[in-house]
Amino acid sequence: MELRHLRYALALSEHAHFGRAAAALGIRQPPLSQQIKALETELGVQLFDRTGHGVRPTAAGEAFLARARQVLDHLDLAVRDAADAGRGETGTLAIGFLGTALAAVLPEVLTAFRTRRPQVRLELRELPSARQVEALLDGSLDAGVICGPPPAAARRRLTSLPLGRESLVAAVPSGHPLTSAAAVPVQALDSEPLILSSRQAEPAAADVALAVCRAAGVEPRIAHEAHNLHTLLGLVACGLGIGIGPAGMRRFRHVGVTLLPLEPAAAGLEFHLAHRFGPVPSVLGAFLRTVRQVHRG
Repeated sequence: MELRHLRYALALSEHAHFGRAAAALGIRQPPLSQQIKALETELGVQLFDRTGHGVRPTAAGEAFLARARQVLDHLDLAVRDAADAGRGETGTLAIGFLGTALAAVLPEVLTAFRTRRPQVRLELRELPSARQVEALLDGSLDAGVICGPPPAAARRRLTSLPLGRESLVAAVPSGHPLTSAAAVPVQALDSEPLILSSRQAEPAAADVALAVCRAAGVEPRIAHEAHNLHTLLGLVACGLGIGIGPAGMRRFRHVGVTLLPLEPAAAGLEFHLAHRFGPVPSVLGAFLRTVRQVHRG
């Protein structure tokens, strides 16, 4: 049995006449009659009653035709779904992100992408950069917004698209003398306990903060390392030191913390959208095009 047999039977049921059904199918009547007879022989039942006025389905024919319609309808859906997936219009996309990226980098991109691809299911996972790199390498993430480009050890398998920079700010606990300043001189951090991003979780962020201090002749006295910015701000609010992190921390509005620019202004942190090398799935390709268009605009 082939799909054409289903179409032949449905056409015959619709037109109730071999001649009209054959004309609708674009074939001659004798081959249609032969194919219907062969189908009935294969099934072992009569599908149509032949009368002098045409044909009509038997009870067995009605049951067969109902299922035949479902088969052809599902086939049409399968073809449509495959085409949509091939154009990146459906599917699932797992995106990793940093907290500051969700506040600064991602909103415009996600809004534009959901407008253009409403049927794509987005799985958003807040993870530190190091965890995102691991997840990209093992395939559990499709793309991730990380701090800095992928580490050297991963660059044979990962590539990235720069998204932009954020300047560094100092997070100063309430009551500290520096809260009255318009900006925090980096040299003023020389004797202060510092709270930085963990090198294990955010190596690029930690390296930038250390480089800023050392460029000003300050050897950092690291009191604590934080695995995320919420923890960094919480430790500052407890009075355990002065934090250094991206300006995006201003969006978190943590009680007991004053955020001030550093002086001199530092180059800041660069955010990248990282993904695996190799053939890009259609849905990821659509997301990357959206990212480029938004940031180019």
